[in-house]
Amino acid sequence: MSRTILPKEPLVEALSAVWAAVETLAASITDEQWRSASILPGWSVGDVVAHVMTTERMLLGDPLPEVAADVDAFDHVCNDIGVMNERWLEFYRTQDRATVLADYRDVIARRTASLAAMTQEEWDADSFTPAGPDTYGRFMRIRVFDCWMHQLDLCDTLGVEMTTDRIPIVAAMYEIFESMPYVVGKKAGAPDGSRVRFVVEGPVPRTLNIAVDGRAGIVRELDRDPDLTLTFDYTEFARLAGGRATGSQGAVGISGDRVLGEKVLANLAFVM
Repeated sequence: MSRTILPKEPLVEALSAVWAAVETLAASITDEQWRSASILPGWSVGDVVAHVMTTERMLLGDPLPEVAADVDAFDHVCNDIGVMNERWLEFYRTQDRATVLADYRDVIARRTASLAAMTQEEWDADSFTPAGPDTYGRFMRIRVFDCWMHQLDLCDTLGVEMTTDRIPIVAAMYEIFESMPYVVGKKAGAPDGSRVRFVVEGPVPRTLNIAVDGRAGIVRELDRDPDLTLTFDYTEFARLAGGRATGSQGAVGISGDRVLGEKVLANLAFVM
């Protein structure tokens, strides 16, 4: 099993920053906005806010609520994780915004205390993650990515600017980067010997180099000029990687092999 060892404190800080940003945004909107449809199929703005805390409730050991609705039959529910998510949301759909936000604050306070009490050794322990077996720290980096993506969903729905806190952006981008060799090599079918570069612009500029030598992998430096360079704004990169309808392939700069570039962009989404 691959084990991703990550320092605890920056990721706890990143989670805290994203949770606080979502709470601040949720508290600032009207009840009409809270009830309005989000960009995510089947979910309102309030549903997205509630969802940010529901995995944290699971990690705290809170029991999954019983609900009357047959959530398995909902069109936007595609798998067992989706069923679990939807049961939580059905529970919270019966609550008003003040109650949901009160629960949100309680859950985040409990999770913050729980994470603060963990040792680095516990953080590095083997764990289930949505990406397969890895460390608990990797799971928490995925949580930063997931919560940050939902903050972006809320901002895109409401037409407000994203916050530009560097620490959560760095964690979210690295989590997306982990899937790019799979996107380039497997999904897009880049030929053996290909060299691909991703340039992500924004508050924390990053360059990702991928070499396809038998299989695609991340490399520190390319051994020659890239066959393809894709240039993204960081939010556009996240939207496309997250399979969001708000993503625009037309906003991406393509330099070099345009056919390969279009294949990569068509297959960029990796979120289930």
